[in-house]
Amino acid sequence: MSNWAQTVLNRCTHAVQAILPAHCVLCGVGTSAARVCGACAATLPRMPLERCERCASPLPAGSTCGQCLERLPHYDAVSAAYAYDFPVDALIQAYKYGGDLTLAPLLARALADTLSDPAQTIIPMPLSPQRQRSRGFNQAQELARHLGRSLGVTVLPSACRKVADTPPQAGLSLAARARNVRGAFVCDADLSGQCVAIVDDVMTTGATLNELARVLKRAGATRVSGWVVARTAGPRRQNSGFGGRVGRT
Repeated sequence: MSNWAQTVLNRCTHAVQAILPAHCVLCGVGTSAARVCGACAATLPRMPLERCERCASPLPAGSTCGQCLERLPHYDAVSAAYAYDFPVDALIQAYKYGGDLTLAPLLARALADTLSDPAQTIIPMPLSPQRQRSRGFNQAQELARHLGRSLGVTVLPSACRKVADTPPQAGLSLAARARNVRGAFVCDADLSGQCVAIVDDVMTTGATLNELARVLKRAGATRVSGWVVARTAGPRRQNSGFGGRVGRT
């Protein structure tokens, strides 16, 4: 489905929802214009308070995980609204693969409420042209659009391009994930002196975020944060190709 057709379809969906009674996308109970009722919203799994200040991975203790201490990522911090668990995974899959763009404001609002890391510029995680054509939209770009509007932060949807149509990261080993995205992104913007936030829906190992952060810093960004709707607990990252040793970018 083309971007134009997807936009028209979702505008029609919004119009229908304005006329018909709204129902919670998770339990089906009648609700307000919000897509999730209050009861279901209360069950959505939030990120634990004890997490790495760099990559947001859950921690039993301390402020920085061993992997980030050993190999410093190119990104400086990660903010995540939810843990990637049921029913958040169902919401994101309905949005990302089901094409339900009416969920974008809900997910963006939840993310905005958790942000503490400032940014002057928002860049959505790019999709390859092939992937965007097949999906019909870029889920990160829709989230970024809502975030930019609510926060008053400039969104640069075309600043970066994904120039390689890489296989999906799911199912790849940690080292393979890093190799898979190496050299996949190009930044066409001058980001000198900018604090930049990369917006995406889900973060697992952070290999994709790390590679784009590397490219953004080469384009002049002084600080790069990841703003993601959900963060998985994720496997350990040893030998995943992150950054250099501490002190290197």
